[in-house]
Amino acid sequence: MTDRFNAYDHMKVIHHFIGGIYTKECHLPVGFKFEQHRHSFDHQSVLASGTAIVEVDGIETEHTGPTILNIKARKIHSVTPVTPCVWLCQHVTDCTDADEIDMEFIEK
Repeated sequence: MTDRFNAYDHMKVIHHFIGGIYTKECHLPVGFKFEQHRHSFDHQSVLASGTAIVEVDGIETEHTGPTILNIKARKIHSVTPVTPCVWLCQHVTDCTDADEIDMEFIEK
């Protein structure tokens, strides 16, 4: 597990690498939009706590945690907290380097 503040200085990110599964734990404050991105594969995201607006391919839905969401492959998605949130993105991988992990998953 790696615990640190990311380059944005407004959200705390904790990286968990356990048995080939990577979980990115993001502590999101109100007033911040977790940027739009997409992956080449389906993945599970967990809104562990709080309320957030999840936008997938331009369609917004509001969710209150705890809840699990399935984000389909190549769908552009973002998260905007309505209340402070804990958001988890989970991926299967052999990578265990917190500095390299996003480059493996984020599709350009």
